[in-house]
Amino acid sequence: MSDPVRYELDGALAVITINRPDAMNALDVATKVALRDTVAGAAADPAVRAVLLTGAGDRAFCVGQDLKEHLGLLKRAEETGEGALRTVAEHYNPLLRSLAGMRKPTIAAVNGVAAGAGAGLAFACDFRIVADTAGFNTSFVGVALTADSGVSWTLPRLVGHARATELLMLPRTVKASEALTLGLATRVVPAAELAETARAFAAELAAGPTVAYGAVKESLAYGASHSLSELLDKEDELQTLAGASEDHTIAVRAFVAKETPRYVGR
Repeated sequence: MSDPVRYELDGALAVITINRPDAMNALDVATKVALRDTVAGAAADPAVRAVLLTGAGDRAFCVGQDLKEHLGLLKRAEETGEGALRTVAEHYNPLLRSLAGMRKPTIAAVNGVAAGAGAGLAFACDFRIVADTAGFNTSFVGVALTADSGVSWTLPRLVGHARATELLMLPRTVKASEALTLGLATRVVPAAELAETARAFAAELAAGPTVAYGAVKESLAYGASHSLSELLDKEDELQTLAGASEDHTIAVRAFVAKETPRYVGR
């Protein structure tokens, strides 16, 4: 039996693949545990300077919760009186904290439909390179649930509050071309070119100034919920951090010498 999540380290780029193509990369418990732990490991590994997340096969990036397994869990919950949705606290929340909060770039290569928590994984990444055959669907209320996997936070920041309300309460498949217009996709490419394009895009980020990237991510997240005065203090703090990095010195020297900087990620 193949591993539900594959992990590959290509230089400073970690490639994480949800590996259940026959189930459209649906998230059963084993896959959620493996994905949670793999993403956390990549976030903590100083050798990793960017993370590329994708799904196996060409039908789906990830369709979210494995509803066949979930139905069994609902039945067991009825019999035992235990809650059936502990997966949010046990799996999705730590996974999304690691994915969205890591201080290095994250890229989703969306090779097919991304639905429910699968869409949440893509939305939590910094960039989404999307196949022209792919699409997004929030799908939660379609099974009488509310949003999880961080979608209530990420989606309004991508498309605005009103459009997020529409997509969550009236779920539909947003095709790649519309996703680009709405801001859900960073770039749309022919499906046959997705793997190569996404890896090249991610590799370029993996070779970039990692400390500065992390500071940009923290600054944007902080600014979304703090005053301008508070943000200015945070920018001072983060600029001091970035300015003390080895990569900053490398960049300034390269600029003065009219050379291309070769960053070391620290």
